[in-house]
Amino acid sequence: MKKTVVIFFLLLYYLGFSQEIALLKYSGGGDWYANPTSLPNLAKFCNQNIHTKIDQKIPTVEVGSPDLFSYPFVHMTGHGNVVFSDNDILNLKNYLTSGGFLHIDDNYGMDQYIRKEIKRVFPNNQLVEIPSNHIIFQKPYNFPGGIPKIHEHDNKKPQAFGIFIEGRLVLLYTYETDLGDGWENQEVHNDPLEVRTKALKMGANLINYVFNN
Repeated sequence: MKKTVVIFFLLLYYLGFSQEIALLKYSGGGDWYANPTSLPNLAKFCNQNIHTKIDQKIPTVEVGSPDLFSYPFVHMTGHGNVVFSDNDILNLKNYLTSGGFLHIDDNYGMDQYIRKEIKRVFPNNQLVEIPSNHIIFQKPYNFPGGIPKIHEHDNKKPQAFGIFIEGRLVLLYTYETDLGDGWENQEVHNDPLEVRTKALKMGANLINYVFNN
């Protein structure tokens, strides 16, 4: 399964087919649909600046769906509770260990719930803080201080945590940064252009990492 999925993703990339990223839909009552303009804006930015060919019509995919394997990059966000079924856990683990990538962006209030579910997916793997010299902070845009701060909540430092499988980052959890807020339309949060651009550049680094590793 792992080799098949990796080859599928590589074929999509190298043959120049439309590249899709998806939004993850989950149960538990959390607002998985938050930040509706963020992924379309990220796709547009990447297409214009790092020469991707991402479809700007962002599909939604459920955690337990076999369709999950169609997307090399899946994004998850929200403010509240997250509950994965046993089928969700198995499907997500198979997806991530077969070449997929999940970015979880805490939109404030998600932390206590998502950490429990990540532990269920990977009970034997530690969620570790990613050092600022990791490649996701270097290409194509340089972030020498690591994950940037985009939206302030509790005056805490922004952090990036990850699950690594055989040296590959398969799951990224960004906390106290709110990248997704920075990807949204300008009028939603009224953030300065500099802040929004910083968020989009960090997002482009994630896309670049997934499509090239």
